[in-house]
Amino acid sequence: MTTKKGIEVSIAASIAAQLARVEVVAAYPITPQTHIVEHLSELVANGELEAVYINVESEHSAMSACCGASAAGARTFTSTSAQGLELMHEILFIASGMRLPIVMATVNRALSSPLSIWGDHSDIMAARDTGWIMLFCENGQEVVDSIIMAFKIAENRNVLLPVMVNLDGFSLSHVIEPIEFPSQKDVDSFLPPYKPLYSLHPDKPVTMGAYAMPELYTEAKYAQETALINSKKVIIDVMAEFGERFGRHYKPVETYNTENADFAFICLGSINENISTAIDELKSNGKEAGLIKLRLFRPFPKDELLAVLKDKKRIAIVERAMPGGAANSPLYNEIASLIYANKLHITLENYIVGLGGRDVHPEDFIDVFDMKIAAKKDNNNYNVIGVRE
Repeated sequence: MTTKKGIEVSIAASIAAQLARVEVVAAYPITPQTHIVEHLSELVANGELEAVYINVESEHSAMSACCGASAAGARTFTSTSAQGLELMHEILFIASGMRLPIVMATVNRALSSPLSIWGDHSDIMAARDTGWIMLFCENGQEVVDSIIMAFKIAENRNVLLPVMVNLDGFSLSHVIEPIEFPSQKDVDSFLPPYKPLYSLHPDKPVTMGAYAMPELYTEAKYAQETALINSKKVIIDVMAEFGERFGRHYKPVETYNTENADFAFICLGSINENISTAIDELKSNGKEAGLIKLRLFRPFPKDELLAVLKDKKRIAIVERAMPGGAANSPLYNEIASLIYANKLHITLENYIVGLGGRDVHPEDFIDVFDMKIAAKKDNNNYNVIGVRE
């Protein structure tokens, strides 16, 4: 049994955490994430969610409290954005290094300075190598489903790693969409209570996050990396089980109209819907373009991506973060290294769009396809669409 209603995506995210029966929420409000934790506090205060809600003085403390709660064996959830994610940065490594299955909704927002409360991916790209599993969502339904799946992935005994569910600030978080919610009974059947492998308890003392001498540190990080890479199998299995139970099917890499197209866009997040609109318009004019959507960013789904790239001749990688002095943007560098290592002959182009929440229209992507906007070949390898130079 399911319930479908029009609802703000942020509120839907908090209901997904409620359906997952989270036991501890530790959070600090920051725009545009605030509505998620605000609604969770209401659910706890009203007795609709049996959980401990911890008010903290900063995001650093929020993630620290989540680490403590998860280490004690509680199903733990939090949410943040932008500067809040960066203030957590130190503790993100602790959460993954201690193999704590925390789930966090990251409402992606531009980083200061200049100050911006609007959405782009500069925050998550700054945290991409912290050892967390990272999922990206295109719409509100995917947010709800991904949060529920995230707990099952994180808590799997072969994974035990934290998971970020990324959703774009404002353009997704504050939009009202029709969303289908599974029943509590069905979620309980899919996601059983969390039973930690090890937990902190005064009656059975254990050591977590111990000091590692140089003779041990490499092995500890190698084991963590191995677990992160191997988590992809569990992610695929959980997505498949979710599809069987709830009728909505997900994959680490998904495509749109790629079958007969030599050209494809690659992008993360909600802007994929704008690209899909552009592809439909191109198709109506007899032009074939495809879209490759990365739902999974960490661990990087290289095998699945190679399978859809092998017959392409031209790829436009679209990103919502500045390279920060690198030759190209973070996603471009990932894909370029993959293509080089596998000796594929594909022309790659890099486009930066939508920084600080700037609108990007389907027409911009049509211009990329028609090469009216070309990747730069002078000082930069990338083109910032719409910039006034």
